[in-house]
Amino acid sequence: MRDDESSIWELLAMFYEGAVYVYGTTLLLTYGMLAIFSIYGIRKFKMSESNTDYNNLLSSPLAPGISIIAPAFNEGVTIITNVRSLLTINYPKFEVIIINDGSTDDTLAKMVAVFELVQVDFAYNATLKTRPVQRIFKSSNPAYSRLIVIDKENGKSKADAVNAGINVASFAYFMCTDVDCIIEKDALLKLVKPLISSEKYRVIAAGATLRMSNSCEVDNGVITRIRPPRKWLARFQEMEYLRAFVLGKMGWDVVNCVPNVSGGLGMFDREIAVKAGGYDASSFGEDMELMYRMIRYCCDQKIEYAIRHIPITLCWTEGPETVQVFSRQRTRWARGLAQLQAFHFPMMFSNSYGRMGWVVFPYAFFFELLAPMIEFLGLVYYIVMTLFGLINWPFAIILLVFVYTYSVMVSTLAILWDQVTFRTYKTWREVFSLCVMPLFEMVVYHPLIMFFSLRGYWYYLTGKKHGWGNMQRKGFNTNDDSGTLLTQTAR
Repeated sequence: MRDDESSIWELLAMFYEGAVYVYGTTLLLTYGMLAIFSIYGIRKFKMSESNTDYNNLLSSPLAPGISIIAPAFNEGVTIITNVRSLLTINYPKFEVIIINDGSTDDTLAKMVAVFELVQVDFAYNATLKTRPVQRIFKSSNPAYSRLIVIDKENGKSKADAVNAGINVASFAYFMCTDVDCIIEKDALLKLVKPLISSEKYRVIAAGATLRMSNSCEVDNGVITRIRPPRKWLARFQEMEYLRAFVLGKMGWDVVNCVPNVSGGLGMFDREIAVKAGGYDASSFGEDMELMYRMIRYCCDQKIEYAIRHIPITLCWTEGPETVQVFSRQRTRWARGLAQLQAFHFPMMFSNSYGRMGWVVFPYAFFFELLAPMIEFLGLVYYIVMTLFGLINWPFAIILLVFVYTYSVMVSTLAILWDQVTFRTYKTWREVFSLCVMPLFEMVVYHPLIMFFSLRGYWYYLTGKKHGWGNMQRKGFNTNDDSGTLLTQTAR
């Protein structure tokens, strides 16, 4: 190689290493900042909770009404248990809207039989466009007077189904969830509090921590014994969720920069959601896409808004336990992120969108969207450098140990801080069994996330069709991992 070519490659290597150094340092400092903010935010939340008497809200005639919206597609295995669970939520004024999104199994038939449903004439106002609604049912039994069931053509997305539910909803706030989730009895009380108590901001959405229901004991839609998942893949997800919700979103909440609320559990201001256009049925990341559009609407209308996160666990969801199902989930999430960032890219560094344009969007772009690509390029770079004998091994080993230790520390802190604060698990043995997972994340779990994310980006760029396929569920009436697997077709 000629000297001038060698100099060019050396300059490129120096530039790449310098850029990665700045990128990595910024990311590590951000994680540290979020951890500090999270500790402050959770302490503030605990103090606020100690001074709140929820019985006043339960007995108040001024409590705002809330519509619970849950789409169902081929959920015959668990539909009855989960609808019963939603109907017994502890709140004075709410309705439960189940959308049967063109199920091909016995989902609708079971609800009709068990809840004594009859077809009714309903003034359906299609404010948000959806696939045609065929029938609307209500119960002839007063015990189920809160229940409304919509039967519609399959819209091939959760977004289309939820929009139909929003069209039917009669209250100012709606909570979106999935029928395969287990909702805590006081979820509405906890979630509505930040929406009605803020004086400075109009709180347009609120979310809470989600956890894995895998290996938990459930009785009639109620968690009776909380355990960390026994299967390794679900346990990694439990660790990841705790880090994302307890440290990540709670940290962002302190500076009013929560990027989104989870699709599994979120409460929204219905007026803002409708004016922003509702959910986008063409989006692969419909929950985050809705938040971005609600934020854009508020900024365009000069509305001082806020999105709040509650650090307590209010929702339990069944995480994938096989790599095959997990790959479909994460590929879809990554594809949705790429689609979202491309569509809303004009918000980047825009003064018109304030903290969204200067904090939330840039963070999502640089440290969520680009992260898998930078990690992959870094892996290729070090392999090439190793083959040519250009690695400074003492420095490389020190750097690797530092990054590994920092990663383990952040994840372990999230697990321990959650346990010390909320005492979720019954024994410290269960806590320590979860603390083992960060030790193996870098070599087992994280490479899977990187690969599935890159595949999602590739699917987005090439326009390749991608669906959920079959999702294996155990249902919520089994108390151990020996239960028979029940197969349902997911979206």
